[in-house]
Amino acid sequence: MPRLFRQNLWESRMPNIASSKKRTRTTAKRTAINTSRRTRVRGFIRKVEEAIVKGDKAAALAALKAAEPEIMRGVSKGILHKNTGARKVSRLTKRVAKLAK
Repeated sequence: MPRLFRQNLWESRMPNIASSKKRTRTTAKRTAINTSRRTRVRGFIRKVEEAIVKGDKAAALAALKAAEPEIMRGVSKGILHKNTGARKVSRLTKRVAKLAK
């Protein structure tokens, strides 16, 4: 039996039942939305980390102030677990606080 790639596997096994077809469409939509949200959260975190690496405390504080609500929004939308979000905010805050003035 030839090796099937995931994409080909799903294309060859489409559902026949109406509710299953709808679930497939819904899952595809939700996956796209969740991917977008996850990317957005990661982008905000990356901005904070870049400012920390540069050593720019003002920029890091501003980026952290923008990133914290985004991380918590990710938690409320189910992108991140509650403890994961809190841990990320805590660690970023600690790293920003260590920067020289």
